[in-house]
Amino acid sequence: MAWFASLALLGALHVAALAFPLLSHLALCLRGHKDLRRRYGAWAVVTGPTSGMGRSTALELARRGMNLVLVGRNPAKLRDISSAISKAAPAVQTKTVVLDLSLVSTAQGDEALRRLRQTVEALDVGVLVNNAGVLEPPAAFLHDAGVEAWVDMIRVNLLALTEVTAAVIPGMVERGRGAVVNFGSMSSEALPSLPLYTMYAATKRYGVPTAKYSSTS
Repeated sequence: MAWFASLALLGALHVAALAFPLLSHLALCLRGHKDLRRRYGAWAVVTGPTSGMGRSTALELARRGMNLVLVGRNPAKLRDISSAISKAAPAVQTKTVVLDLSLVSTAQGDEALRRLRQTVEALDVGVLVNNAGVLEPPAAFLHDAGVEAWVDMIRVNLLALTEVTAAVIPGMVERGRGAVVNFGSMSSEALPSLPLYTMYAATKRYGVPTAKYSSTS
């Protein structure tokens, strides 16, 4: 019956491997909310905060008492989310930086990044949320879309994520605390190379496992 015991052991190990991530996530959900300001710092930077997950994240961070630096390309939409935050959490401060992330590595983009660096240098930035991303063009062969569209995707999903992180993380290292959150995509996890979304999946995979700096010292 040794073979049966071996199979049972393998089955138990497999079930444990499947259950561990679920139990870890459940434990995280059941834990009380941390004081983010105390653990990381008073300010958070959020890219792409004007809609979708970025907007929800910005509002939740504000609800948790974090002041916010909102980074996006549309001034009117930045004013809108800033106003929404002020109404939802009157004590929270907000600053906006107009930055079209698709212009990274251009003269115009360099100037906007300089403004971002100047903004965060004077603040206790403890959290960075790299939410902004580009999906266009979706479900396309490389030759079916203009090359500039692919270049924009690479600039936003890779280069801009790197540049914004490089602007923010030195202060975290100096203070000995901070957290960087990069929003990925299931398209980079479901299949090694998602058909017709290869460029998007590759660019969204880039930052997920690499950017983690956290300390409570």
